[in-house]
Amino acid sequence: MRLRRPAAAAHIVISDKSHGLPYSKGLMASSVMMAGVAPAQAYRVAEKVEQVLNEQGVRQIASKELRDLAASLLARIDERHASSYLQWQAVEELDQPLIILVGGATGVGKSTVATQLAARLGITRVISTDAIREVLRAAVSQELIPTLYVSSFNADTALRIPVSSPAERLVVGFREQVNAVSVGIKALIARALEEGTDIIVEGAHVVPGFLEGWEEEFAQAVLVPVVIAVSDAETHRTHFHLRAMETRARPRDRYLTHFEKIRALQSYIVEQAERFRAPVVEMVDLDSTLQQIAAIVVAKALEKAQGRTEVEPEPVHAEPGPMPNGAHPGVRVGRLKSWELLGARRKG
Repeated sequence: MRLRRPAAAAHIVISDKSHGLPYSKGLMASSVMMAGVAPAQAYRVAEKVEQVLNEQGVRQIASKELRDLAASLLARIDERHASSYLQWQAVEELDQPLIILVGGATGVGKSTVATQLAARLGITRVISTDAIREVLRAAVSQELIPTLYVSSFNADTALRIPVSSPAERLVVGFREQVNAVSVGIKALIARALEEGTDIIVEGAHVVPGFLEGWEEEFAQAVLVPVVIAVSDAETHRTHFHLRAMETRARPRDRYLTHFEKIRALQSYIVEQAERFRAPVVEMVDLDSTLQQIAAIVVAKALEKAQGRTEVEPEPVHAEPGPMPNGAHPGVRVGRLKSWELLGARRKG
């Protein structure tokens, strides 16, 4: 007796995507997570979407209808999640590159946040300002800009300008370093705009005040600066212990020796953020930090698309109602009022 193999699941194709892109539970789960849904629950929603479509015999579906279905299923969990999900989809459809600039002092968690944010947003380019500084070192001699050749918290040791106050000397040296690295950051942004790609730049050299005029200069992009901070000194100190366990390349003693200088630079960076009205996000835990930054990105993108500062999504409901083309079950989902303003977004 020959055993029959179970029938392979038929592909569900997103009809308005190039080459008939197949439905991906992984990609759907990632987009749902940005609405504030826990990863396991987000994947269950993605599976439920596939299950509903298979039960209805749907083999082709437009991306808009797919979004509506996902939002309707999310609304059964939390209507706020559904509205947030639709907002994120609106950002992804925006026809402008997304440039996220993540600043903050050494050890606050910028790299981790940037990496996780990129994964959730589908951004493939994450650049550290330390890498930019290394490139500049190859092009600019130490004699010309000596502060490039030391760490941010040691910039005072390479300063050639006479400054009497040690605290002021640290800030002056750091400012000189930031000025130089900012040239490289601008070049990266210009390149990303030329290619129409999204990018995240993270590092201690992303300092509000040095970004003045960039939003006008790069008007064809959605430019989102944000500063991460750790207010509690002891919590900040523990970050270096954790980093030391994760990688040998970052010995904790080196940072802890200069901890007070690192804290002084954080105070300066936060003061700059407050002065130039850049958002400051407290690093309490990774998930909440990501959600706060996500909300900032959404608000900035939709503000630019709509030409106003407030976003007012229509309510999302999970009660029965007709769906487009009868492709999936009877649930009705409201959509952002700004949806018609948004075009097809370019991806790198």
